[in-house]
Amino acid sequence: MEYMEQQYAICRVAVAPLRTEPSDKAEIGSQLLFGDHVEVMEKQERWWHLRSALDRYEGWSDPKQLAPLSSDQYAAAHRCKNLVPVAPLNVAKDNRGNCYYLSPGSSLPDYQDGRCLIGNEVFELDFKPKQVDSTALPSGERTEAIITDAQFFLNAPYLWGGRNLFGIDCSGLTQVVFKLNGISLNRDAWQQAEQGTVVDFLQEAQSGDLAFFDNAEGRIIHVGIMISNDKILHASGKVRQDYIDNQGIYNEELGRYTHKLRIIKRFT
Repeated sequence: MEYMEQQYAICRVAVAPLRTEPSDKAEIGSQLLFGDHVEVMEKQERWWHLRSALDRYEGWSDPKQLAPLSSDQYAAAHRCKNLVPVAPLNVAKDNRGNCYYLSPGSSLPDYQDGRCLIGNEVFELDFKPKQVDSTALPSGERTEAIITDAQFFLNAPYLWGGRNLFGIDCSGLTQVVFKLNGISLNRDAWQQAEQGTVVDFLQEAQSGDLAFFDNAEGRIIHVGIMISNDKILHASGKVRQDYIDNQGIYNEELGRYTHKLRIIKRFT
């Protein structure tokens, strides 16, 4: 175990697991996407303990999936406004011509003229980034963009801790979609429920609001994006659209309610 002065790093692969313990067998608590920058809290022989700059989420990662950052580069990464857009295939190539297939919402630091910089390595992009500014769009247009981006993920498989197109959980979905539209959310559903402004009644819910759901103990365990005040998009088995009423989410395929409504929050 090694403790040191503050150090920083950035994810240099398309997706890197952020595990709950320093072991390949440990649960994936979250994921780092390409361009996500982190603080290095602790170093072990094969594992680094990290804290994500996006949401302060902590976990363990293989350092081979990271590139070092200076403190200046770390600070500059906070100001990154260029993201991988919603599109079927986005490819970045390193200086050896190797291809990286990037998921929407990944960050592209130091973007200029079709290139971005990951640590000290230049990547060439075959796509135009999405420039994100939370103040650039009127609220209505931003809400429409949130729904469009969320629907792109339809049928993506559910994966605990996932944040990418090929495996995503409920709060990972909301976090990535809102990041694509300039709104920063925390990582887990219960943390996101502490953000935003309360919507008093389901009938007052609007497209782009987030609905939160609890278990029998009253703990918030699920979140989804309201499409309208009677439909919701969420990750449960896969990213899907279901009906919602005052009781919660009704799954027509199963013929029953699957999640009990707790609270609705507005972020736009």
